[in-house]
Amino acid sequence: MPITIVDSQVHIWGEDTPQRPWPKQDAENLAQRARAFQLPDLEAEMRIAGVDRAVIVPPTWDGLRNDLACEAAQRYPHKFAVMGRLAVEAPGARERFATWKQQPGMLGIRLGFHTTVLKAMFNEGKADWIFADAEKAGIPIMLLLPGDIAAFEHIAQRHPNLTIVVDHMAVPRHGKGDGAFTHIDGLCGLARFPNISVKLTSVPSYAVDPYPHRGLHPYLRRLYDSFGPKRLHWGSDLTRMPCSYGLCVRLFTEELRWLNGDDLEWIMGRAICERLGWPLDA
Repeated sequence: MPITIVDSQVHIWGEDTPQRPWPKQDAENLAQRARAFQLPDLEAEMRIAGVDRAVIVPPTWDGLRNDLACEAAQRYPHKFAVMGRLAVEAPGARERFATWKQQPGMLGIRLGFHTTVLKAMFNEGKADWIFADAEKAGIPIMLLLPGDIAAFEHIAQRHPNLTIVVDHMAVPRHGKGDGAFTHIDGLCGLARFPNISVKLTSVPSYAVDPYPHRGLHPYLRRLYDSFGPKRLHWGSDLTRMPCSYGLCVRLFTEELRWLNGDDLEWIMGRAICERLGWPLDA
């Protein structure tokens, strides 16, 4: 019986226009993304690759807007859900978060502290309030803290009832090949926290060898052995992939020979749906 394949991270975004402008610095620095990637583009890719559902994470260069993602989830609630964006340091952010899940398709929030400015803000404690509020409200957080295992440990210890999903395996910025997994011991050590799970996203982008990227298989196996299939989530981060969507899927469904049966079903979709509270029969 075919399994339900759920992508734990995709982006969609609109054009940079006067009516819907990108933040100035992003519009300048990310000119290569000026062509929009919108819902019809995503749907076409999913049909070809055999992906049934996707969690939409609005991109940063679009201005931390959730509108396009929420529109997609409202239109196709069985097919799309949202992990939304919020500028936690902005005036009124805490008030916005108080009604966060009233937005269509909103399952939780995605926070990234991966640049010098954002990491400084995180270290200064300006995001501390959202971890406490999310824990109290039962709102999951996808968290991007590249290479910073100590930060994940600190948050998990302070907030044991907060659902934390480690983005992109916490791969250090610009990491490739073995250099993308210098933190693997610490990452696997996070498995001792039951409230932490890991997104196996963007795998092809970290490879230095051609498909099926066998140089990365041992790291994926270590994560599987540490976290088990119910706390690992396949995903593509489609629009940054150096290969086709179909190969992103087949890397897991065909090339990891130790991954099959119920375990494959969990990693390819069931686990992320249960983790975020998005029933498969919704």
